[in-house]
Amino acid sequence: MTPQKKYDLANTKTYTIKVVKTTEKDIMDKLDSVPNKAGYIKALIRKDIEENG
Repeated sequence: MTPQKKYDLANTKTYTIKVVKTTEKDIMDKLDSVPNKAGYIKALIRKDIEENG
């Protein structure tokens, strides 16, 4: 096992989502327009946590 894989296994978690091309194109287009998808999604979640706990 590589050091990176060992680190990832111990310290990270991956989430995946499906986006339906025909009914969620707005979401797909927005994610395609941002350079850092993970950073964008994390910022939205953190903003929601701040506002709603």
